[in-house]
Amino acid sequence: MALEIERRFLVHGDDWRQAVRWQARLQQGYLVSSAEGFTVRVRTARETARETAIEPAGETTGETAWLTLKTAGSADGLVRHEFEYPIPMADAQALLDLAPHQLSKWRHGLSWPGGDWVLDVFEGANGPLVVAEVELADPEQPLEIPRCCVLELTGHGRLSNAALAQQPLQDWPEPQRMALLAGADHWFEL
Repeated sequence: MALEIERRFLVHGDDWRQAVRWQARLQQGYLVSSAEGFTVRVRTARETARETAIEPAGETTGETAWLTLKTAGSADGLVRHEFEYPIPMADAQALLDLAPHQLSKWRHGLSWPGGDWVLDVFEGANGPLVVAEVELADPEQPLEIPRCCVLELTGHGRLSNAALAQQPLQDWPEPQRMALLAGADHWFEL
């Protein structure tokens, strides 16, 4: 059984940009998303080259698509069951057309220590939210958290991608949205 062990953080600033290894534009659609945390998601990824002397930024280098099932996890939100399956791009596009809740974001793979780090820059109604995620081998694994990660979001279901697709950040009450984006640890109480 596949386990996803993941911690999530709100990110401020641009310090993370120097650690980018790759980037991709993701489109995600949620076919099923329950309050208990069960989701069925379709994702397309269009990876683009970083700006180098060889390739200009923004040139598409590959397209992939996945169908993912996630189950409700541990009480702290750190561990979930996750099953991912590659699917043809045409199938993914057809499923995206059926998905009632969607979001888009740029994902950046980072070379930070301690695990497999990615950073998501949300677009549209979830902008300007920036969230870093790290996948760990063990829930008890010690982790050095980069300074730009200003607030831990692990376990806050309202900030899961499925929840943000259903109720985007721009639809939140302004005091709560502004408190979250400012990194206030009491944002969820407003």
